[in-house]
Amino acid sequence: MDDLNPLAGTAHLLEEVDKKLMVLLRDGRTLIGYLRSVDQFANLVLHKTIERIHVGTEYGDIPRGIFIIRGENVVLLGEIDREKEKNLPLKEICVDDILDSQRRTQEQRHEKHRLIAKALKERGLNNTNSDLAQDEY
Repeated sequence: MDDLNPLAGTAHLLEEVDKKLMVLLRDGRTLIGYLRSVDQFANLVLHKTIERIHVGTEYGDIPRGIFIIRGENVVLLGEIDREKEKNLPLKEICVDDILDSQRRTQEQRHEKHRLIAKALKERGLNNTNSDLAQDEY
C-alpha cells in the first residue's frame, strides 16, 4: 500500500540520514556532505558540505557549510564509499587553481561553440545555443 503513503518515494532517503552523500545538481554542480534531513518533496539538508569542482583529472573543494537543496534540483544522489574516496585516481589542487582551470575550460568550450555556430551559419544552417549546450552532460 505504498500508494497511500505520501512519503513512499522519499522514505528510502530516511535510511541515508547521517551518511556522507554526493549530490549532482541540475546546474552541474557536485556537492558532498552529510545528509541531516529530508522531507516528502525530497528536499535535502546537507551538513559540512563541500562543492567539488572537477577539471580533467584534478579537483578542488570549496567549503559550503550547511546547504539546503530543493528536491527538484537533484539529478543524482549516492553514498560516498570512504575506502574508495581515499584512493581517488584524481589529484587535489587548491581552490584558486581549480577555479582558474574551470574558467579556461569554459572559455575553450565557448570558443568551440562559437566556431561551430559560425561554420553552420556560413553554410546557411540555423543554429541555437541550446542545441550546443545539450552536450554539457
